Amino acid sequence: MIVLSADFVKSATDARGWPPAGPDEFAFCGRSNVGKSAALNALAARKSLARVSRTPGRTRLINFFDIRAAEKTRSGGRGAEHHLVFADLPGYGFASGKRAETVKWREMIEEYLRGREVLRALIVLVDGELGAQPSDVEMVRWGESLDHRIVVAATKLDKLSRNRRDQQIDRIAGQLAVPKVVGISAHELFGIDELWREMLADPAP
Repeated sequence: MIVLSADFVKSATDARGWPPAGPDEFAFCGRSNVGKSAALNALAARKSLARVSRTPGRTRLINFFDIRAAEKTRSGGRGAEHHLVFADLPGYGFASGKRAETVKWREMIEEYLRGREVLRALIVLVDGELGAQPSDVEMVRWGESLDHRIVVAATKLDKLSRNRRDQQIDRIAGQLAVPKVVGISAHELFGIDELWREMLADPAP
């Protein structure tokens, strides 16, 4: 994928602050410190579109990014163009503290998942080194219960030896009971084009 432009739009805590509905939207979620910001930057081909923090739970708002990209042709030129929005959801770790924060996180995410009509897919990022955790399973089931298309990506696979990666991807797919998991590394930039293709694929009938 050739990224033509990638821009921060705004942050919001509830529907009153969401940008007006427009292009298809892709929401990204995952446990705190899963590498969500790094994955967003890799997809957008930008070093600092989404702020990368070593502090788990740093993202406490829904951050929206406007993305324009074109498919690569076999000759390396530009093919079909896409205009879309990335929505960066707060990490699960935000909900692991005080009960008030847990309630606030769930309300923020539930309002978005239930009310955002332009949401095309929910991308659940799982720590590929650690494997799927109960909170990841809960997130996938929650998204499915709301009839959203789920795309799962396993991050940080560069930390595993090459001969372990496929085995770990299969393990995570089994843990989450999903047909496919895309393995990616924001550091070595492998799997990024495959994740783009999976995101933009037409949903199964």
